[in-house]
Amino acid sequence: MSLLVVGLSHRSASVSVLERASLSVEAQTKLLQDTVAAEPASEGAVLATCNRIELYADVDKFHAGVAELSTLLAQHSGVGLEELTPYLYVHYEDRAVHHMFSVACGLDSMVVGEGQILGQIKDSLARAQETHTAGRLLNDLFQQALRVGKRAHSETGIDRAGQSLVTFGLEQLALGTPVETWARGKKALVIGAGSMSSLSAATLARAGVAEVVVANRTPDRAERLVRILTEGDDTDVTARAVPMTSVPFELTRADVVVSCTGATGLVLTADMVAAGVEGRVGTAPVVDLDAVAEEDARESAPPAQPSAEDGCPVDLPTVRPGFSVMGEAAVAGMDAATLEQHGAWAAGSAVDRRDAARGTGPEADAEVIGALAAAASAIGRIPERRRPEPVDVPQRPEPVLFLLDLAMPRDVDAAAHRLPGVRLVDIESLAEASADAPMAADVDQVRRIVSDEVAAFGAAQRAAHITPTVVALRTMAADVVAGEMARLEGRLPGLDDKHRAEITQTVRRVVDKLLHAPTVRVKQLAAEPGGTGYADALRTLFDLDPETVASVSRAEESTEMNAENRGPG
Repeated sequence: MSLLVVGLSHRSASVSVLERASLSVEAQTKLLQDTVAAEPASEGAVLATCNRIELYADVDKFHAGVAELSTLLAQHSGVGLEELTPYLYVHYEDRAVHHMFSVACGLDSMVVGEGQILGQIKDSLARAQETHTAGRLLNDLFQQALRVGKRAHSETGIDRAGQSLVTFGLEQLALGTPVETWARGKKALVIGAGSMSSLSAATLARAGVAEVVVANRTPDRAERLVRILTEGDDTDVTARAVPMTSVPFELTRADVVVSCTGATGLVLTADMVAAGVEGRVGTAPVVDLDAVAEEDARESAPPAQPSAEDGCPVDLPTVRPGFSVMGEAAVAGMDAATLEQHGAWAAGSAVDRRDAARGTGPEADAEVIGALAAAASAIGRIPERRRPEPVDVPQRPEPVLFLLDLAMPRDVDAAAHRLPGVRLVDIESLAEASADAPMAADVDQVRRIVSDEVAAFGAAQRAAHITPTVVALRTMAADVVAGEMARLEGRLPGLDDKHRAEITQTVRRVVDKLLHAPTVRVKQLAAEPGGTGYADALRTLFDLDPETVASVSRAEESTEMNAENRGPG
Protein backbone atom coordinates (compact mmCIF):
# COMPACT_ATOMS: atom_id res chain seq x y z
CA MET A 1 0.00 0.00 0.00
CA SER A 2 1.22 3.56 -0.78
CA LEU A 3 0.35 7.11 0.22
CA LEU A 4 -1.44 9.25 -2.39
CA VAL A 5 -2.72 12.81 -2.16
CA VAL A 6 -4.95 14.54 -4.70
CA GLY A 7 -5.99 18.13 -4.14
CA LEU A 8 -6.11 21.76 -5.13
CA SER A 9 -4.99 24.90 -3.33
CA HIS A 10 -4.41 28.62 -3.79
CA ARG A 11 -1.26 27.69 -5.71
CA SER A 12 -3.11 25.70 -8.36
CA ALA A 13 -6.56 27.29 -8.51
CA SER A 14 -8.14 30.71 -8.27
CA VAL A 15 -10.09 31.74 -5.20
CA SER A 16 -13.34 31.47 -7.14
CA VAL A 17 -12.60 27.82 -8.01
CA LEU A 18 -11.66 27.03 -4.40
CA GLU A 19 -14.83 28.73 -3.27
CA ARG A 20 -16.98 26.57 -5.54
CA ALA A 21 -15.15 23.39 -4.57
CA SER A 22 -15.29 23.98 -0.81
CA LEU A 23 -16.64 21.14 1.35
CA SER A 24 -18.90 21.39 4.35
CA VAL A 25 -18.18 19.20 7.39
CA GLU A 26 -20.96 16.85 6.34
CA ALA A 27 -19.56 16.63 2.80
CA GLN A 28 -16.10 15.86 4.19
CA THR A 29 -17.48 13.00 6.28
CA LYS A 30 -19.32 11.52 3.30
CA LEU A 31 -16.20 11.90 1.16
CA LEU A 32 -14.16 9.97 3.72
CA GLN A 33 -16.70 7.17 3.83
CA ASP A 34 -16.83 6.90 0.05
CA THR A 35 -13.03 6.97 -0.17
CA VAL A 36 -12.50 3.88 1.99
CA ALA A 37 -15.40 2.18 0.24
CA ALA A 38 -13.62 2.62 -3.11
CA GLU A 39 -11.56 -0.33 -4.32
CA PRO A 40 -8.07 1.25 -4.51
CA ALA A 41 -8.11 2.87 -1.04
CA SER A 42 -8.01 1.38 2.43
CA GLU A 43 -7.61 4.64 4.41
CA GLY A 44 -8.70 8.23 3.86
CA ALA A 45 -8.37 11.72 5.37
CA VAL A 46 -9.47 15.15 4.15
CA LEU A 47 -7.57 18.38 4.81
CA ALA A 48 -9.98 21.21 3.95
CA THR A 49 -9.05 24.79 4.81
CA CYS A 50 -9.89 28.21 3.40
CA ASN A 51 -7.26 27.82 0.71
CA ARG A 52 -6.85 24.09 0.11
CA ILE A 53 -8.85 20.90 -0.34
CA GLU A 54 -6.78 17.72 -0.20
CA LEU A 55 -7.73 14.04 -0.07
CA TYR A 56 -5.14 11.67 1.42
CA ALA A 57 -5.44 7.91 0.94
CA ASP A 58 -3.53 4.66 1.28
CA VAL A 59 -3.93 2.99 -2.11
CA ASP A 60 -2.72 -0.22 -3.71
CA LYS A 61 -2.76 1.11 -7.30
CA PHE A 62 -1.45 4.50 -8.38
CA HIS A 63 -3.39 5.21 -11.59
CA ALA A 64 -6.62 3.72 -10.31
CA GLY A 65 -6.17 5.67 -7.07
CA VAL A 66 -5.67 8.99 -8.87
CA ALA A 67 -8.74 8.41 -11.03
CA GLU A 68 -10.91 7.38 -8.08
CA LEU A 69 -9.82 10.19 -5.74
CA SER A 70 -10.22 12.82 -8.47
CA THR A 71 -13.71 11.55 -9.25
CA LEU A 72 -14.69 11.58 -5.58
CA LEU A 73 -13.45 15.15 -5.12
CA ALA A 74 -15.45 16.26 -8.14
CA GLN A 75 -18.60 14.48 -6.97
CA HIS A 76 -18.56 15.84 -3.44
CA SER A 77 -17.45 19.36 -4.35
CA GLY A 78 -20.10 19.74 -7.04
CA VAL A 79 -17.55 20.90 -9.62
CA GLY A 80 -17.47 18.79 -12.78
CA LEU A 81 -14.47 16.49 -13.16
CA GLU A 82 -13.45 17.99 -16.50
CA GLU A 83 -13.54 21.48 -15.03
CA LEU A 84 -11.79 20.48 -11.81
CA THR A 85 -8.99 18.35 -13.32
CA PRO A 86 -6.77 21.23 -14.59
CA TYR A 87 -6.50 22.56 -11.04
CA LEU A 88 -5.66 19.25 -9.33
CA TYR A 89 -2.19 18.20 -8.24
CA VAL A 90 -1.03 14.71 -7.32
CA HIS A 91 1.72 13.61 -4.91
CA TYR A 92 2.72 9.98 -4.34
CA GLU A 93 4.70 8.12 -1.70
CA ASP A 94 7.71 10.20 -0.51
CA ARG A 95 6.52 13.26 -2.47
CA ALA A 96 3.17 13.02 -0.70
CA VAL A 97 4.92 12.88 2.68
CA HIS A 98 7.08 15.86 1.71
CA HIS A 99 3.97 17.81 0.71
CA MET A 100 2.19 17.08 3.98
CA PHE A 101 5.20 18.07 6.10
CA SER A 102 5.65 21.28 4.06
CA VAL A 103 1.99 22.12 4.62
CA ALA A 104 2.34 21.47 8.36
CA CYS A 105 5.34 23.83 8.58
CA GLY A 106 3.47 26.62 6.79
CA LEU A 107 5.71 26.51 3.71
CA ASP A 108 2.72 25.94 1.44
CA SER A 109 0.43 28.44 3.17
CA MET A 110 -0.85 31.63 1.60
CA VAL A 111 1.04 33.46 4.33
CA VAL A 112 4.32 31.58 4.71
CA GLY A 113 5.01 30.37 8.23
CA GLU A 114 1.52 30.75 9.64
CA GLY A 115 0.90 28.27 12.45
CA GLN A 116 -2.86 27.95 12.19
CA ILE A 117 -2.53 25.05 9.75
CA LEU A 118 -1.39 22.81 12.61
CA GLY A 119 -4.78 23.11 14.26
CA GLN A 120 -6.48 22.34 10.97
CA ILE A 121 -4.34 19.21 10.46
CA LYS A 122 -5.21 18.12 13.99
CA ASP A 123 -8.92 18.62 13.28
CA SER A 124 -8.62 16.64 10.03
CA LEU A 125 -7.00 13.72 11.81
CA ALA A 126 -9.64 13.79 14.54
CA ARG A 127 -12.40 13.69 11.91
CA ALA A 128 -10.78 10.74 10.12
CA GLN A 129 -10.42 8.92 13.43
CA GLU A 130 -14.05 9.58 14.33
CA THR A 131 -15.20 8.13 11.01
CA HIS A 132 -12.70 5.22 11.35
CA THR A 133 -11.10 5.99 7.99
CA ALA A 134 -7.58 6.70 9.31
CA GLY A 135 -5.50 3.55 9.62
CA ARG A 136 -1.92 2.98 10.53
CA LEU A 137 -0.38 4.95 7.65
CA LEU A 138 -2.49 8.11 7.91
CA ASN A 139 -2.36 8.12 11.69
CA ASP A 140 1.43 7.96 11.50
CA LEU A 141 1.57 10.59 8.76
CA PHE A 142 -0.67 13.18 10.43
CA GLN A 143 0.81 12.64 13.89
CA GLN A 144 4.32 13.05 12.52
CA ALA A 145 3.27 16.11 10.48
CA LEU A 146 2.10 17.77 13.68
CA ARG A 147 5.44 17.03 15.33
CA VAL A 148 7.39 18.31 12.31
CA GLY A 149 5.34 21.51 12.23
CA LYS A 150 5.93 22.14 15.92
CA ARG A 151 9.63 21.44 15.48
CA ALA A 152 9.86 23.95 12.61
CA HIS A 153 8.24 26.68 14.70
CA SER A 154 10.33 25.96 17.80
CA GLU A 155 13.73 25.51 16.13
CA THR A 156 13.57 28.24 13.48
CA GLY A 157 12.25 31.74 12.96
CA ILE A 158 9.68 30.63 10.39
CA ASP A 159 7.12 32.70 12.30
CA ARG A 160 8.99 35.78 11.12
CA ALA A 161 8.46 34.79 7.49
CA GLY A 162 4.77 35.49 7.75
CA GLN A 163 1.93 35.92 10.17
CA SER A 164 -1.22 33.96 10.66
CA LEU A 165 -3.90 34.65 8.11
CA VAL A 166 -5.82 36.61 10.74
CA THR A 167 -2.89 38.88 11.58
CA PHE A 168 -2.05 39.34 7.92
CA GLY A 169 -5.67 40.26 7.18
CA LEU A 170 -5.76 42.80 9.99
CA GLU A 171 -2.56 44.32 8.71
CA GLN A 172 -4.19 44.73 5.30
CA LEU A 173 -7.16 46.46 6.92
CA ALA A 174 -4.85 48.77 8.88
CA LEU A 175 -3.11 49.97 5.68
CA GLY A 176 0.38 50.25 7.11
CA THR A 177 -0.61 51.42 10.57
CA PRO A 178 0.53 49.05 13.34
CA VAL A 179 -2.39 46.76 14.13
CA GLU A 180 -2.19 47.59 17.85
CA THR A 181 -2.46 51.31 17.08
CA TRP A 182 -5.21 50.84 14.52
CA ALA A 183 -7.29 48.46 16.67
CA ARG A 184 -7.01 50.30 19.97
CA GLY A 185 -10.42 51.28 21.28
CA LYS A 186 -12.38 49.83 18.36
CA LYS A 187 -15.47 47.67 18.73
CA ALA A 188 -15.20 44.30 17.00
CA LEU A 189 -17.87 41.91 15.77
CA VAL A 190 -16.75 38.30 15.18
CA ILE A 191 -19.19 36.15 13.23
CA GLY A 192 -18.62 32.45 13.86
CA ALA A 193 -17.09 30.58 16.79
CA GLY A 194 -14.86 28.01 15.09
CA SER A 195 -11.07 27.81 15.25
CA MET A 196 -10.49 30.69 12.81
CA SER A 197 -13.05 32.92 14.51
CA SER A 198 -11.59 32.09 17.94
CA LEU A 199 -8.13 33.01 16.70
CA SER A 200 -9.53 36.24 15.26
CA ALA A 201 -11.24 37.17 18.51
CA ALA A 202 -8.12 36.45 20.55
CA THR A 203 -5.92 38.41 18.13
CA LEU A 204 -8.24 41.42 18.26
CA ALA A 205 -8.40 41.25 22.05
CA ARG A 206 -4.61 41.22 22.33
CA ALA A 207 -4.42 44.08 19.82
CA GLY A 208 -6.38 46.29 22.20
CA VAL A 209 -9.95 46.50 20.92
CA ALA A 210 -12.40 47.78 23.51
CA GLU A 211 -15.10 45.18 22.89
CA VAL A 212 -15.56 41.84 21.11
CA VAL A 213 -19.06 40.70 20.20
CA VAL A 214 -19.38 37.06 19.11
CA ALA A 215 -22.31 36.01 16.93
CA ASN A 216 -22.85 32.33 16.19
CA ARG A 217 -25.71 30.05 15.23
CA THR A 218 -24.90 27.82 18.21
CA PRO A 219 -25.18 29.99 21.34
CA ASP A 220 -23.18 27.61 23.54
CA ARG A 221 -20.08 27.91 21.33
CA ALA A 222 -20.35 31.70 21.30
CA GLU A 223 -20.67 31.78 25.09
CA ARG A 224 -17.67 29.47 25.46
CA LEU A 225 -15.53 31.76 23.29
CA VAL A 226 -16.65 34.78 25.33
CA ARG A 227 -15.61 33.02 28.55
CA ILE A 228 -12.19 32.25 27.09
CA LEU A 229 -11.72 35.90 26.13
CA THR A 230 -12.86 37.39 29.42
CA GLU A 231 -11.17 34.86 31.71
CA GLY A 232 -7.76 35.15 30.06
CA ASP A 233 -4.97 36.91 31.89
CA ASP A 234 -3.44 38.59 28.84
CA THR A 235 -6.38 40.92 28.03
CA ASP A 236 -9.06 42.93 29.81
CA VAL A 237 -11.41 43.12 26.83
CA THR A 238 -15.17 43.28 27.25
CA ALA A 239 -16.89 40.42 25.41
CA ARG A 240 -20.44 39.24 24.94
CA ALA A 241 -22.32 36.70 22.82
CA VAL A 242 -25.30 37.51 20.62
CA PRO A 243 -27.53 35.44 18.31
CA MET A 244 -27.12 35.68 14.55
CA THR A 245 -30.35 37.66 14.35
CA SER A 246 -28.58 40.52 16.14
CA VAL A 247 -25.91 40.90 13.47
CA PRO A 248 -27.71 43.71 11.54
CA PHE A 249 -27.92 45.80 14.70
CA GLU A 250 -24.34 44.99 15.75
CA LEU A 251 -23.15 46.21 12.33
CA THR A 252 -24.28 49.71 13.31
CA ARG A 253 -22.02 49.59 16.39
CA ALA A 254 -18.97 47.71 15.15
CA ASP A 255 -15.83 49.28 13.74
CA VAL A 256 -14.29 46.02 12.54
CA VAL A 257 -16.04 42.80 11.55
CA VAL A 258 -14.38 39.41 11.09
CA SER A 259 -16.50 36.66 9.56
CA CYS A 260 -15.56 33.02 9.16
CA THR A 261 -18.45 30.58 9.20
CA GLY A 262 -19.23 27.35 7.45
CA ALA A 263 -22.26 28.84 5.70
CA THR A 264 -22.76 27.95 2.06
CA GLY A 265 -24.35 31.32 1.23
CA LEU A 266 -23.60 34.95 2.05
CA VAL A 267 -23.77 35.93 5.70
CA LEU A 268 -23.44 39.67 5.02
CA THR A 269 -25.02 41.06 1.85
CA ALA A 270 -24.15 44.47 0.42
CA ASP A 271 -27.56 45.73 1.57
CA MET A 272 -26.87 44.63 5.15
CA VAL A 273 -23.46 46.31 5.15
CA ALA A 274 -24.92 49.48 3.64
CA ALA A 275 -27.67 49.55 6.26
CA GLY A 276 -25.04 49.06 8.98
CA VAL A 277 -23.04 52.04 7.72
CA GLU A 278 -26.12 54.26 7.37
CA GLY A 279 -27.40 53.30 10.80
CA ARG A 280 -24.22 54.19 12.66
CA VAL A 281 -24.43 56.72 15.45
CA GLY A 282 -22.96 60.06 14.34
CA THR A 283 -22.05 61.25 10.88
CA ALA A 284 -21.77 58.46 8.36
CA PRO A 285 -21.34 58.42 4.60
CA VAL A 286 -24.54 58.24 2.61
CA VAL A 287 -24.57 54.91 0.83
CA ASP A 288 -26.35 54.79 -2.52
CA LEU A 289 -26.42 51.20 -3.75
CA ASP A 290 -27.70 52.28 -7.16
CA ALA A 291 -24.73 54.61 -7.53
CA VAL A 292 -22.44 51.78 -6.50
CA ALA A 293 -23.96 49.55 -9.17
CA GLU A 294 -23.51 52.31 -11.77
CA GLU A 295 -19.89 52.71 -10.70
CA ASP A 296 -19.35 48.96 -11.12
CA ALA A 297 -20.88 49.14 -14.59
CA ARG A 298 -18.65 52.08 -15.57
CA GLU A 299 -15.52 50.33 -14.34
CA SER A 300 -16.35 47.08 -16.09
CA ALA A 301 -17.33 48.79 -19.38
CA PRO A 302 -14.64 49.53 -22.00
CA PRO A 303 -13.42 53.15 -22.04
CA ALA A 304 -15.59 55.45 -24.13
CA GLN A 305 -14.13 56.50 -27.46
CA PRO A 306 -14.63 60.07 -28.76
CA SER A 307 -17.25 60.24 -31.45
CA ALA A 308 -16.28 61.52 -34.89
CA GLU A 309 -19.67 63.24 -35.21
CA ASP A 310 -19.45 65.45 -32.12
CA GLY A 311 -18.93 69.17 -32.81
CA CYS A 312 -16.27 71.17 -31.04
CA PRO A 313 -17.00 74.95 -31.20
CA VAL A 314 -14.10 77.14 -30.09
CA ASP A 315 -14.60 79.73 -27.38
CA LEU A 316 -12.23 82.33 -28.82
CA PRO A 317 -11.64 84.30 -25.59
CA THR A 318 -10.28 81.14 -23.99
CA VAL A 319 -7.89 80.21 -26.79
CA ARG A 320 -4.46 80.27 -25.23
CA PRO A 321 -1.74 82.48 -26.71
CA GLY A 322 0.52 80.80 -29.22
CA PHE A 323 -2.33 79.10 -31.09
CA SER A 324 -0.58 77.12 -33.81
CA VAL A 325 -0.44 73.55 -35.10
CA MET A 326 -1.52 72.52 -31.59
CA GLY A 327 -4.72 74.31 -32.42
CA GLU A 328 -5.72 71.33 -34.53
CA ALA A 329 -7.14 69.80 -31.39
CA ALA A 330 -9.08 72.92 -30.58
CA VAL A 331 -10.79 73.11 -33.96
CA ALA A 332 -11.46 69.42 -34.42
CA GLY A 333 -15.08 68.77 -35.19
CA MET A 334 -15.83 72.15 -36.84
CA ASP A 335 -17.58 72.29 -40.17
CA ALA A 336 -15.94 73.95 -43.18
CA ALA A 337 -17.72 77.31 -42.83
CA THR A 338 -16.73 77.74 -39.18
CA LEU A 339 -13.16 76.75 -39.98
CA GLU A 340 -12.99 79.35 -42.74
CA GLN A 341 -14.18 82.01 -40.31
CA HIS A 342 -11.62 80.85 -37.80
CA GLY A 343 -8.90 80.90 -40.46
CA ALA A 344 -9.78 84.49 -41.31
CA TRP A 345 -9.66 85.35 -37.64
CA ALA A 346 -6.23 83.72 -37.24
CA ALA A 347 -4.89 85.47 -40.36
CA GLY A 348 -6.14 88.78 -38.95
CA SER A 349 -3.86 88.44 -35.90
CA ALA A 350 -6.78 88.41 -33.48
CA VAL A 351 -4.59 86.43 -31.00
CA ASP A 352 -1.17 87.30 -29.75
CA ARG A 353 1.11 84.48 -30.84
CA ARG A 354 4.29 83.57 -28.97
CA ASP A 355 5.44 80.48 -30.85
CA ALA A 356 7.97 82.15 -33.10
CA ALA A 357 10.62 79.88 -31.66
CA ARG A 358 8.75 76.93 -33.06
CA GLY A 359 8.63 78.48 -36.52
CA THR A 360 4.94 79.25 -36.26
CA GLY A 361 3.04 82.49 -36.76
CA PRO A 362 -0.08 83.99 -38.29
CA GLU A 363 0.83 82.77 -41.76
CA ALA A 364 1.50 79.23 -40.55
CA ASP A 365 -1.73 79.25 -38.57
CA ALA A 366 -3.65 80.47 -41.59
CA GLU A 367 -2.14 77.75 -43.76
CA VAL A 368 -2.92 75.01 -41.28
CA ILE A 369 -6.47 76.18 -40.75
CA GLY A 370 -6.93 76.60 -44.47
CA ALA A 371 -5.80 73.01 -44.98
CA LEU A 372 -8.20 71.89 -42.31
CA ALA A 373 -11.00 73.85 -43.99
CA ALA A 374 -10.21 72.12 -47.29
CA ALA A 375 -10.34 68.75 -45.56
CA ALA A 376 -13.63 69.69 -43.97
CA SER A 377 -15.03 70.63 -47.37
CA ALA A 378 -14.11 67.17 -48.65
CA ILE A 379 -15.37 65.04 -45.76
CA GLY A 380 -17.88 67.39 -44.20
CA ARG A 381 -16.28 67.61 -40.75
CA ILE A 382 -12.86 67.38 -39.13
CA PRO A 383 -12.69 64.13 -37.09
CA GLU A 384 -12.47 64.53 -33.35
CA ARG A 385 -8.91 63.81 -32.28
CA ARG A 386 -8.79 65.08 -28.75
CA ARG A 387 -8.38 62.76 -25.81
CA PRO A 388 -11.34 62.66 -23.42
CA GLU A 389 -11.07 65.17 -20.65
CA PRO A 390 -10.04 63.55 -17.34
CA VAL A 391 -12.96 63.11 -15.00
CA ASP A 392 -12.45 64.06 -11.40
CA VAL A 393 -13.21 60.99 -9.31
CA PRO A 394 -14.51 62.00 -5.91
CA GLN A 395 -12.27 60.76 -3.14
CA ARG A 396 -13.76 57.91 -1.16
CA PRO A 397 -14.49 58.78 2.45
CA GLU A 398 -12.32 57.28 5.14
CA PRO A 399 -13.57 53.82 6.16
CA VAL A 400 -15.82 53.65 9.16
CA LEU A 401 -16.46 49.92 8.87
CA PHE A 402 -13.66 47.41 8.29
CA LEU A 403 -14.60 43.92 7.09
CA LEU A 404 -12.31 40.87 7.14
CA ASP A 405 -13.82 37.83 5.39
CA LEU A 406 -11.81 34.67 6.09
CA ALA A 407 -14.47 32.20 4.98
CA MET A 408 -14.41 29.88 2.01
CA PRO A 409 -16.87 30.13 0.38
CA ARG A 410 -17.04 33.82 1.21
CA ASP A 411 -19.33 35.18 3.91
CA VAL A 412 -19.37 38.81 2.76
CA ASP A 413 -20.75 40.03 -0.55
CA ALA A 414 -17.80 41.18 -2.68
CA ALA A 415 -19.87 44.21 -3.76
CA ALA A 416 -19.49 45.59 -0.24
CA HIS A 417 -16.02 46.89 -1.08
CA ARG A 418 -17.66 49.44 -3.41
CA LEU A 419 -19.61 51.01 -0.60
CA PRO A 420 -18.39 54.41 0.64
CA GLY A 421 -16.98 54.17 4.14
CA VAL A 422 -16.34 50.42 3.87
CA ARG A 423 -13.05 48.58 3.52
CA LEU A 424 -13.27 44.86 2.74
CA VAL A 425 -10.39 42.38 2.79
CA ASP A 426 -11.18 38.80 1.79
CA ILE A 427 -9.31 35.64 0.84
CA GLU A 428 -8.88 36.81 -2.74
CA SER A 429 -7.33 40.15 -1.81
CA LEU A 430 -5.14 38.42 0.78
CA ALA A 431 -3.85 36.09 -1.93
CA GLU A 432 -2.92 39.08 -4.10
CA ALA A 433 -1.30 40.93 -1.20
CA SER A 434 0.78 37.94 -0.12
CA ALA A 435 2.01 37.05 -3.60
CA ASP A 436 5.03 39.34 -3.24
CA ALA A 437 5.59 38.84 0.47
CA PRO A 438 9.29 38.44 1.28
CA MET A 439 10.55 35.03 2.32
CA ALA A 440 12.60 34.84 5.49
CA ALA A 441 16.02 33.15 5.55
CA ASP A 442 14.59 30.69 8.07
CA VAL A 443 12.53 29.13 5.29
CA ASP A 444 15.63 27.36 3.99
CA GLN A 445 16.24 25.88 7.41
CA VAL A 446 12.66 24.64 7.59
CA ARG A 447 13.05 23.05 4.18
CA ARG A 448 16.07 21.13 5.45
CA ILE A 449 14.05 19.99 8.46
CA VAL A 450 11.29 18.79 6.15
CA SER A 451 13.74 16.86 3.97
CA ASP A 452 15.32 15.17 7.00
CA GLU A 453 11.94 14.28 8.46
CA VAL A 454 10.69 12.86 5.17
CA ALA A 455 13.73 10.58 4.98
CA ALA A 456 13.25 9.47 8.60
CA PHE A 457 9.53 8.86 8.09
CA GLY A 458 10.17 6.77 4.98
CA ALA A 459 12.80 4.70 6.77
CA ALA A 460 10.47 4.13 9.72
CA GLN A 461 7.62 3.07 7.44
CA ARG A 462 9.81 0.67 5.50
CA ALA A 463 11.20 -0.77 8.71
CA ALA A 464 7.67 -1.15 10.06
CA HIS A 465 6.71 -2.94 6.85
CA ILE A 466 9.21 -5.74 7.55
CA THR A 467 8.51 -5.99 11.29
CA PRO A 468 5.55 -8.41 10.94
CA THR A 469 7.75 -10.69 8.84
CA VAL A 470 10.51 -10.64 11.46
CA VAL A 471 7.95 -11.32 14.21
CA ALA A 472 6.52 -14.20 12.18
CA LEU A 473 10.02 -15.62 11.70
CA ARG A 474 10.76 -15.51 15.43
CA THR A 475 7.35 -17.03 16.16
CA MET A 476 8.16 -19.87 13.78
CA ALA A 477 11.55 -20.35 15.49
CA ALA A 478 9.87 -20.45 18.91
CA ASP A 479 7.45 -23.09 17.60
CA VAL A 480 10.38 -25.15 16.34
CA VAL A 481 12.05 -24.95 19.76
CA ALA A 482 8.81 -25.93 21.50
CA GLY A 483 8.35 -28.86 19.11
CA GLU A 484 11.88 -30.12 19.63
CA MET A 485 11.56 -29.90 23.42
CA ALA A 486 8.32 -31.86 23.25
CA ARG A 487 10.08 -34.53 21.20
CA LEU A 488 12.91 -34.61 23.75
CA GLU A 489 10.35 -35.15 26.52
CA GLY A 490 9.18 -38.26 24.71
CA ARG A 491 12.67 -39.63 24.33
CA LEU A 492 13.82 -38.71 27.85
CA PRO A 493 10.72 -39.02 30.07
CA GLY A 494 12.77 -39.05 33.28
CA LEU A 495 14.40 -35.68 32.62
CA ASP A 496 14.14 -33.51 35.74
CA ASP A 497 12.85 -29.94 35.67
CA LYS A 498 16.25 -28.36 36.25
CA HIS A 499 17.90 -30.08 33.29
CA ARG A 500 14.83 -29.56 31.10
CA ALA A 501 14.89 -25.81 31.77
CA GLU A 502 18.62 -25.64 31.08
CA ILE A 503 18.30 -27.47 27.77
CA THR A 504 15.34 -25.28 26.74
CA GLN A 505 17.26 -22.11 27.55
CA THR A 506 20.30 -23.34 25.64
CA VAL A 507 18.30 -24.13 22.50
CA ARG A 508 16.57 -20.75 22.63
CA ARG A 509 19.92 -18.97 22.96
CA VAL A 510 21.24 -20.81 19.92
CA VAL A 511 18.18 -19.86 17.86
CA ASP A 512 18.31 -16.24 19.01
CA LYS A 513 21.98 -15.93 18.13
CA LEU A 514 21.41 -17.42 14.71
CA LEU A 515 18.51 -15.06 13.98
CA HIS A 516 19.88 -11.91 15.59
CA ALA A 517 22.32 -10.77 12.91
CA PRO A 518 20.02 -11.53 9.94
CA THR A 519 16.98 -9.85 11.47
CA VAL A 520 18.89 -6.75 12.57
CA ARG A 521 20.53 -6.46 9.16
CA VAL A 522 17.31 -7.02 7.24
CA LYS A 523 15.63 -4.21 9.24
CA GLN A 524 18.51 -1.89 8.36
CA LEU A 525 18.33 -2.81 4.69
CA ALA A 526 14.54 -2.52 4.62
CA ALA A 527 14.74 1.01 6.02
CA GLU A 528 16.80 2.16 3.04
CA PRO A 529 15.15 3.39 -0.19
CA GLY A 530 14.17 0.43 -2.31
CA GLY A 531 14.31 -1.93 0.65
CA THR A 532 10.71 -3.08 0.55
CA GLY A 533 11.68 -6.33 -1.23
CA TYR A 534 13.60 -7.70 1.76
CA ALA A 535 10.41 -8.74 3.51
CA ASP A 536 9.44 -10.84 0.50
CA ALA A 537 12.92 -12.37 0.41
CA LEU A 538 12.73 -13.26 4.10
CA ARG A 539 9.34 -14.90 3.69
CA THR A 540 10.61 -16.90 0.74
CA LEU A 541 13.87 -18.03 2.40
CA PHE A 542 12.17 -19.26 5.55
CA ASP A 543 8.95 -20.40 3.86
CA LEU A 544 6.82 -18.25 6.14
CA ASP A 545 3.07 -18.50 5.87
CA PRO A 546 1.73 -15.20 4.40
CA GLU A 547 -1.38 -15.47 6.54
CA THR A 548 0.75 -15.66 9.67
CA VAL A 549 2.55 -12.46 8.65
CA ALA A 550 -0.78 -10.76 7.86
CA SER A 551 -2.25 -11.77 11.22
CA VAL A 552 0.75 -10.30 13.03
CA SER A 553 0.34 -7.08 11.05
CA ARG A 554 -3.37 -6.87 11.86
CA ALA A 555 -2.71 -7.43 15.56
CA GLU A 556 -0.09 -4.66 15.62
CA GLU A 557 -2.37 -2.24 13.77
CA SER A 558 -5.24 -2.98 16.13
CA THR A 559 -3.05 -2.26 19.16
CA GLU A 560 -1.71 0.97 17.65
CA MET A 561 -5.13 2.15 16.49
CA ASN A 562 -6.59 1.72 19.97
CA ALA A 563 -3.87 3.98 21.33
CA GLU A 564 -3.93 6.56 18.50
CA ASN A 565 -7.71 6.90 18.32
CA ARG A 566 -7.77 8.34 21.80
CA GLY A 567 -7.06 11.59 19.95
CA PRO A 568 -4.26 13.31 18.07
CA GLY A 569 -1.34 14.54 20.09
